[in-house]
Amino acid sequence: MNYKDILIENKDAVCRIRLNRQKALNALSPNLVTELKYAFSEAERNPEIGVIILSGEGRAFSAGVDLKEMNASIQGGKFTQNEILTIGLEMIHQIQTMPKVCIAQVHGYCFTGALELALAFDLMYVAEDTQLGDTHAKWGILPKWGMTQRLAQKAGIMKARELSFTAKTFSGKEAEIFGLANQAVPLAELNSHVDKIAHEILKNSRQTIAAIKHLYHEGSHTTLKEGLQIESKFDTEITDRTEFLRAFLQNK
Repeated sequence: MNYKDILIENKDAVCRIRLNRQKALNALSPNLVTELKYAFSEAERNPEIGVIILSGEGRAFSAGVDLKEMNASIQGGKFTQNEILTIGLEMIHQIQTMPKVCIAQVHGYCFTGALELALAFDLMYVAEDTQLGDTHAKWGILPKWGMTQRLAQKAGIMKARELSFTAKTFSGKEAEIFGLANQAVPLAELNSHVDKIAHEILKNSRQTIAAIKHLYHEGSHTTLKEGLQIESKFDTEITDRTEFLRAFLQNK
């Protein structure tokens, strides 16, 4: 596929996908979301790739859904043309269920639909001065990509309500405090920090990480009792650390 709105770089088992609509602060247009979904599918199929990182070129991760481009299809706070909603939901499901680690690297601005997208990733690292927020209420648009569920799951229901009801902007540092991001670091260090995390992940068993990711995802939709049962009954063959384990046991 010839990409217009994203850049892709595959290096050292890491696929970096960069949003590249810089003049629009990487706002999520129908074409951009379609390209993203295709890029994630390509990365998932590539056996060389173990970690996928999504970031934004220029001054922002993403300002959110492109309201100017979508204006004609927004009526009464709902999208009358649901293509972008459907593709986005399919992509988010793909991110959460694929057997590879997906990392959101967030800087600049990350609002509404962009925050919904980032919250669906396995890990999120942000620049300290990033500006984030759920502005659905500000614009009179209903959330459809999981904001009311994932924001509450990560930040707690009381804080999630406050952030959504006030549509307030909060910083990358606050995102870490609220539990929305793994860590906030200075902008100048963000890229190298995420690269370091990715390569720490790649040192470990991909098959085991895929299984653990599956269990975290399945357990997040259940009670603790049900989640424990899912974990205890789950089984899969792990073969990518056989030699490592044999050498460890022989040296004991």
